[in-house]
Amino acid sequence: MHTFERIKVHQFEDRRRMGAAAADQVAARIHALLQSKEEISMIFAAAPSQQEFLEAFRADVSIPWHRIHAFHMDEYLGLPAEAPQGFGNFLKDRLFGLVPFKSVHYLNGQALFAAAECARYANLLQGGTDIVCMGVGENTHIAFNDPHVADFNDPVLVKVVDLDEACRRQQVNDGCFATLEEVPTHALTLTVPALFRADYIFCMVPGPAKAAAIRHTLHSPVSGQHPSTILRTHPHAELFIDKDSGSLL
Repeated sequence: MHTFERIKVHQFEDRRRMGAAAADQVAARIHALLQSKEEISMIFAAAPSQQEFLEAFRADVSIPWHRIHAFHMDEYLGLPAEAPQGFGNFLKDRLFGLVPFKSVHYLNGQALFAAAECARYANLLQGGTDIVCMGVGENTHIAFNDPHVADFNDPVLVKVVDLDEACRRQQVNDGCFATLEEVPTHALTLTVPALFRADYIFCMVPGPAKAAAIRHTLHSPVSGQHPSTILRTHPHAELFIDKDSGSLL
């Protein structure tokens, strides 16, 4: 393990080891928190980069799921409700629908009034968040806070954003959509402050496509130009990378 400013960085030989180690660390934090709290709230990212972590995490039979409230951090606007690319559906298939959480709160990307949906979800988050499990995009976005919309002092917890081309192209590179034209142009996202105010942040970022993003995350100036750099200032953030994503360090 190495520390860059305040963030702890764990590097592993491959994605599977990375995901397993991250799941172990998150489970340990859950158990520690539940020593003094009856219930906790967690926010999860939906992306192929989270696959190995989610597999290991949901397999941990020691976790008291019935004491955890679950949220996710972003959702496309306008996709059909059953679309497999929907982030709520992604997490339902890989975690939310497989273990008995106390509650699961989905962002509604089909909401008729997006602003009202942002307000509804923000209200659910008002009680605070204990743990965020997240990734970093190829353009260093966190959730859907792309560089052109990321605001470290955002006054709201949830907002509507337009997605930049690098972000949308990543969805094609990840195999989620066949063409760029199929990728939605707008989404609901938790803002940077909504993520950052969590007590603990665990960030899982494997793969060669993320090498430049990891280099920026750890070495570029902390600014909205590279949103993930804000993680270096969090008091309890840990970054999990593999050999490929760490290749430019």
